[in-house]
Amino acid sequence: MKRLASLLLCLTLAAAAQNEPYRPQVHFSPQKNWTNDPNGLVYFHGEYHLFFQYNPFGDQWGHMSWGHAVSKDLLHWTELPVAIPEQGNEMVFTGSVVIDKRNTSGLCLAGKPCMVAVYTAHTKTPTGIIQSQSLAYSNNDGRTWTRYPHNPVLDLHMSDFRDPSVTWDERSHRWVMAVALPLEHKVQFYGSPDLKTWTHLSDFGPAGVATGQWECPGLVRVPAATGAASLWALKIGINPGALQGGSGEQYFLGDFDGTRFTPSTKPGAYGWTNYGKDDYCAIPFSHLPANEKPTLIGWMSNWQYAGKLPTSPWHGQMSLPRRLSYLEGSNGLALQQQPVVAPLRAAHTAISTSAEISRDTPFELRLRFDPAAPVFGIRLFSDAEHFAEIAFDRDKKEFYIDRTHSGGTAISPDFPARTATAIDTTRPYDLTVIVDRSSIEAFALDGTIAMTNLVFPATPRTTVRFFSTPDSKTNVKGDLWTLRSIWQPSPPKP
Repeated sequence: MKRLASLLLCLTLAAAAQNEPYRPQVHFSPQKNWTNDPNGLVYFHGEYHLFFQYNPFGDQWGHMSWGHAVSKDLLHWTELPVAIPEQGNEMVFTGSVVIDKRNTSGLCLAGKPCMVAVYTAHTKTPTGIIQSQSLAYSNNDGRTWTRYPHNPVLDLHMSDFRDPSVTWDERSHRWVMAVALPLEHKVQFYGSPDLKTWTHLSDFGPAGVATGQWECPGLVRVPAATGAASLWALKIGINPGALQGGSGEQYFLGDFDGTRFTPSTKPGAYGWTNYGKDDYCAIPFSHLPANEKPTLIGWMSNWQYAGKLPTSPWHGQMSLPRRLSYLEGSNGLALQQQPVVAPLRAAHTAISTSAEISRDTPFELRLRFDPAAPVFGIRLFSDAEHFAEIAFDRDKKEFYIDRTHSGGTAISPDFPARTATAIDTTRPYDLTVIVDRSSIEAFALDGTIAMTNLVFPATPRTTVRFFSTPDSKTNVKGDLWTLRSIWQPSPPKP
């Protein structure tokens, strides 16, 4: 009984510690200090591992190391000690983690699979910065890590060469790395039999938007939403110069033959992983169970103002995980994203009218509109004067989120924003919105539009009001769920 009481007390204290103003309740954030890009997302021995860029010493960017958290369900995270710390003149930049099932690297013990991190070593030398690719490995489920003594394993002697994403290619029986040449707007592909020796295979780019710097490439096979077909997706971070300003990510759907990526020429094969301001360097999990769709998590911020956000004692949070698939129809291809949130659902309210609804955040809305007006959607009020607007404009053929009236927008001149994207008006007007204490994540038109924006409302109480312009009745049906905090223990399974 004493042990149980002690455990409950610890859980209560942990939950209380994650209850600061603007602390996300359904999105991961570190207990304190700075975080940015997710790193090394991987599934191993029943755990999802989230590594992330982390400053162990403060709440601004610096001393880059890999933070670490684990989860059984992609939602309830346990933060662990720093996995791979800054060492000497080397900061640990973005990278990936693989499970070396065959011990190709020779770094695994007792013939058992081990975890190998492939990361960018950002090293200050007497002549300037060098970015090269290095290894670290763990033989105890990621709890402790050892740097490979012969690092780096790939060095072009360049100051901008980073963010390796590594996967195993079954056809060629080798490891494949996608890594960015940021200033050249290229993704290079390398192959290796053992994670230690790498051979250049091909280059992709410039293509799409070739501005700013290219970062955080990710290559993942994406299944069709129906049927057994699949395509490859290559996603690339851009900073600055993204669609909505600052940082963002474009994607290409196409084919990867083990050596070269070839983008599809079908309509819809090119787009943005997120059409909001605040989702960057989203990377896929590796080694997921066979029955799970590829899953992304991104950094929910923007380099335009990331260091100015009004949060304390932490800076930075992650997006919800999103399952990926693609749709193909008469209008071409479309990437589909479905947020992982259902396990957090609690009290439910059916929505069949356009009456206003008030709830404390966090909550989830799933709505279906039968529009009779050119512009229709919802406004999320935190008080009488401040609101965020999420809506469709049929005349302009666009979907948008407007946070210019949401309050707390004096963070930066770049923060007040109306983010918008063109839509396929042949799709049903459906909308999923997850509202947390400091963010809105919206998924529209059967998940083919994802839009994430930070907001800093006056209160955690939100009033949802439906509207249309001009004022005419728009039928709305749907559901609202309050969501349990991820900082509370997950309920037992029935």
